[in-house]
Amino acid sequence: MRALVDTCAFLWMLTNSGNISPKARSVLADPDNELFFSAASGWEMAIKVRLGRLVLEGDIERLIPEQMHKLSIHPLPVVHAHALRTASLKPHHRDPFDRLLIAQAQIENLPIVTPDFVFRKYGIALIW
Repeated sequence: MRALVDTCAFLWMLTNSGNISPKARSVLADPDNELFFSAASGWEMAIKVRLGRLVLEGDIERLIPEQMHKLSIHPLPVVHAHALRTASLKPHHRDPFDRLLIAQAQIENLPIVTPDFVFRKYGIALIW
C-alpha cells in the first residue's frame, strides 16, 4: 500500500503519541507499505516552528529528514500540477496546506493517513 502521511500524523509518529488510531498505527508500522511525506507538510512545520507554534527537539532542517529516513518515509515534492489543482477544489477545507495535500492525494492517487475527516469530502480515501 502507498499512502500520504498528514502533518499531524507525522508529528504524532515522532512523539510516539497515543493519538494515532490502531488502524493508522498498523499502516504506518508495516514495512511493506510505501509512505510519503509532502514538502508542503515540511513547509507548514517550518512556518510553525518559526512562529513559535511548534516546538521540536532539534533543528528542523536536520530532524525532519533524519526522522523520515528512520521511519522509511519518502519525500513527496510539490509540483505545479499539485499547486494548480488547488484552484478547482471546493472550499470544504480552508487550510492551504491541507488543500495542497488533498490535491497531491488526488493526483498521485494516494490515501491520506489523517484524523481529519473533512478530506473525505474531496473523494480522498482516509486511513484512520
